[in-house]
Amino acid sequence: MKKMIMIGKSGGGKTTLCQRMHQLELDYRKTQGIDLYENVIDTPGEYIENRFYYKALIVTAAEADVIALVQDCTEAESSFPPLFGGVFPKPVIGIVTKADLVEGQNEIEQAKEFLVLAGAEKVFVTSAMDGSRGP
Repeated sequence: MKKMIMIGKSGGGKTTLCQRMHQLELDYRKTQGIDLYENVIDTPGEYIENRFYYKALIVTAAEADVIALVQDCTEAESSFPPLFGGVFPKPVIGIVTKADLVEGQNEIEQAKEFLVLAGAEKVFVTSAMDGSRGP
């Protein structure tokens, strides 16, 4: 089974998505350190919010087969520098979270664009709350 690392801003939905993927009760809690699930590595948002921690992301990503850049579509700004995914010699995907919280497609399309600019090869749109997902 492949292992994925989730990288994204604090409050972006990484932990909730991990809980949904592993059929756990959805229980919001702030990720304090690296959390390991069966096939997912959940990282603290501070690791992408502070360049000082980029090294920790790179080292931790060595244990993953796929890099998932996670972007909350309710956020007006990107969590990632341009081509950030190029740092990793592995497939990079994008995951747009919180799709259930926006009225139209504009916010979702903006989040998808942020992820593509960050280096995502394929982007998925999700809502951990209602379980929806799509390309």
